[in-house]
Amino acid sequence: MERLDRDAPVRLWATGSLDLLNVPKTALFCSKTCPGDAILAAMDQAQKWRDQGRCIISGFHSPIEKECLQILLRGVQPIIICPARSLEGMRILKEWREGIDTGRMLLLSPFEPSKRRLTAALSAQRNRLVAALSNEIYFVHITPGGKTARLAEQISGWEIPKP
Repeated sequence: MERLDRDAPVRLWATGSLDLLNVPKTALFCSKTCPGDAILAAMDQAQKWRDQGRCIISGFHSPIEKECLQILLRGVQPIIICPARSLEGMRILKEWREGIDTGRMLLLSPFEPSKRRLTAALSAQRNRLVAALSNEIYFVHITPGGKTARLAEQISGWEIPKP
């Protein structure tokens, strides 16, 4: 978390295996809108990660990130989901519960119980945390001038490898 320096969260809330924080992680980000060729490439990449057993960390919020999560859930590799809200009162899907129970999934949030609604500010904070925890970053698509572009700019000095 040293990448976040003074912006590092004081506390993290978690459900699942904290051991997943110690494995190499690839962060997945995609702008809300995405061209078709990037969508196909992302789905192919998610299948490769699944087959390789690669741990993926993301908010899994954008449509393409959600599609990639569905592909990853069909595997046995580790997944870390970081919602842009508190874990308190969050509905945990059956597929997630199974992953948590088998030790292959972790839900991780820097947000206190009062932060129950997703906002753009919380999403930005969450995305910086995801990037800070990762060993490499995969940007499916970055819309110029968008939120993902701002994130890429903010973390460019962190020198995180891209696969």
